[in-house]
Amino acid sequence: MAAHPEDFRSTPVPTPLAPETDPATASAEPGELASLLPRRHLLRDAEEGGPLRELLAVIEEQLSLVRDGVEQGYEDLFVETAAPWVLPYLGDLVGYRTLPGYERVLTTGLHGGGRAALAEAVAPRADVAATVADRRRKGTLPLLEEVAGRVTGWSAHAVELSRRVAHTQPVRLYRNPPVRGVDRTARGRLADLRDSSALALAGGPFDATARTVDVRRAGSRRRPGGLTPAGVALFVWRLRAHSLTRSPAYCVDRARHLYTFSILGNDTPLVTRPARQPSPAFPATVDHVPAYITRRRLHDRLADLYGPGKSLVIRRDGDDRPVPLSDIVVADLSDWRYRPRRGQVAVDPELGRIVFGSRSAPRQGVWVDYHQAAAADMGGGEYARPDRVPRPDARVYRVGPGQRFHRIMDAYRAWQQDRRGDRSGPAGIVEITHSGAFQEQLDFDLDPGDRLEVRAAEGVRPVIRLLDWYSNRPDALNIRAVADDCAPHERPRVVLDGLLVAGRGINVTGPMGAVVLRHSTLVPGWSLEPGCAPHSPEEPSIVLERTTACLRVEHSVLGTIEVIGEEVSEEPLDIHLSDSLLDATGHDREALSAPDCRHAHAVLHLYRSTVIGEIHTHAVRIAENSVFTGRLHVARRGIGCLRYSCVPPGSRTPRRYRCLPDLAGPGRAGRVRPSFVSERYGTPGYGLLADACAEEVRRGADDGAEMGAFHDLYRPQREDGLRARLAEYTPAGTDAGIFFVT
Repeated sequence: MAAHPEDFRSTPVPTPLAPETDPATASAEPGELASLLPRRHLLRDAEEGGPLRELLAVIEEQLSLVRDGVEQGYEDLFVETAAPWVLPYLGDLVGYRTLPGYERVLTTGLHGGGRAALAEAVAPRADVAATVADRRRKGTLPLLEEVAGRVTGWSAHAVELSRRVAHTQPVRLYRNPPVRGVDRTARGRLADLRDSSALALAGGPFDATARTVDVRRAGSRRRPGGLTPAGVALFVWRLRAHSLTRSPAYCVDRARHLYTFSILGNDTPLVTRPARQPSPAFPATVDHVPAYITRRRLHDRLADLYGPGKSLVIRRDGDDRPVPLSDIVVADLSDWRYRPRRGQVAVDPELGRIVFGSRSAPRQGVWVDYHQAAAADMGGGEYARPDRVPRPDARVYRVGPGQRFHRIMDAYRAWQQDRRGDRSGPAGIVEITHSGAFQEQLDFDLDPGDRLEVRAAEGVRPVIRLLDWYSNRPDALNIRAVADDCAPHERPRVVLDGLLVAGRGINVTGPMGAVVLRHSTLVPGWSLEPGCAPHSPEEPSIVLERTTACLRVEHSVLGTIEVIGEEVSEEPLDIHLSDSLLDATGHDREALSAPDCRHAHAVLHLYRSTVIGEIHTHAVRIAENSVFTGRLHVARRGIGCLRYSCVPPGSRTPRRYRCLPDLAGPGRAGRVRPSFVSERYGTPGYGLLADACAEEVRRGADDGAEMGAFHDLYRPQREDGLRARLAEYTPAGTDAGIFFVT
């Protein structure tokens, strides 16, 4: 049989896949292997429905995997491009020591992570890559700071404590020049009572005064000392500086021109915006760490801390130019007694307060840029939110200066009109583009099938202030379903993302679907007093009234949840909390309940959360790695379970698995309870477990991390890794210890 002329046509040579090509995507495009066949076979295969092409597509998928594996095998030879699971093996070649404290993480696994996350926990890529270089610099103070930042992500400052020990120095040192840029006379010396700047640093990480010898070890976990001739201290800042840009200040007294940096009216200490170190060969200074700004430091270095792109800025009357540096005066405003002169603006960085003089009094408002201390990305802020789900099918309505809409309700009504006029789909996004304050009544009436999302744009934190608008009805943010009844898949859904809601709470009524609160804050107690005490501690943040809504709270802070509904004919509501703080502003107050302290007709799902207050609920399906400060009362104890959680004695719960204080011995059952750095929202360290907290709570999660909302910080593992690296890179015989500043 003669061959067809088309059988001998030259076929194009297939080009290899690029290294970054996804194998699944490449296999979905047939033709690479099929193009190598004679055309006659392709025509015949097309007549029979293409079984040969399907077979070649399967073979091509496997070939792509093999090709990518060969290419990745070459990339695995370099620490910069190696796969995460290869990093421990590369580190073993140079004698790298894996970080301790992750044994339980490896056995239990990271939630939402995988093999790559586990490998990065044991052997961080940057730490493996710098192994050889670090050993060459062993024993230097800048290396200890660099290792601390690489292993834990915390800012650090290393100090040779032997230079702070008081002793008689030889007179000949005063005649010798500095050696390698180090002044050998710059040791601890007697305190100069005339030097107020040096006295302000006394007792801190940057103290330069002499101290007598302390026999306690610097590495002691109980009461560290370290003021010995061989002492080395590593001061660590665990709280980070969270920025707020062009945020409106709160007017405390308009007649006297009193303002606070915080829009909630509470006192908040300001912190430094950490600057980049000029070189890793020099130790960190106070400008390179998120240290609290004292009055003396701001007075002495006002030009370095005040201004655009620096630690704090004050603007007034909508002017883009900040208040001139010459008009700023630093003062103690603890009692609001100080009165600046004409044209001056008094600032207290330790309390976050501002007072304007008579000529500089604002007429159209005050806006501030500042930084505050925070432990994690929770409760809304200008931090990045990588877990945001893209919605390409939703129409976006932007609100803010320079945008089409200036009010949230205007954008919402425009979406409703477009929705009912078939100009928009069922999904709509109201995106707020600036960190301003919106004082308006929000009422969202949703039709079946609606999908509404009110969110903050990346890099901003808007504030919604719900004021006392009406005298005859509630002033809360109302979310209502218009239809009396609809199919479950048609129930409307609402997402609130990146917002701070103050003044009132949220009311949800009607046959709703999911109500999602993500990276947001509903201020516990509605608003704050100057000392961060709640203004209305008994008022709820969320009221679920005769609704079918499923409440989901993620990475958020909120107050009491109140459930009002029919317990006979309706199914209990589902309430999911993860990585969040549920704060009733008191251990004896109800964090979740029905009116009159009855059991809420709801089923609670709790993951890595902290509850300050009591829980009265129908059932608890699951509660893991969580902390309860108040008693837990569950009506149906036969379903659900608690695992790796801390529950106060006297609680009525479902079955427990490795919970506290059940695991504590007879002598420690009464002492194993959570203790926090602060229990008041608005203060630094809010919701963080204290260092003096029982180790059973600090390491009581299923993977050895701390229980509660800050579980994912893995602070115990970071501390263990830092102590191991500190012991590895300090010279033999050195008494080295870690001192936590924040």
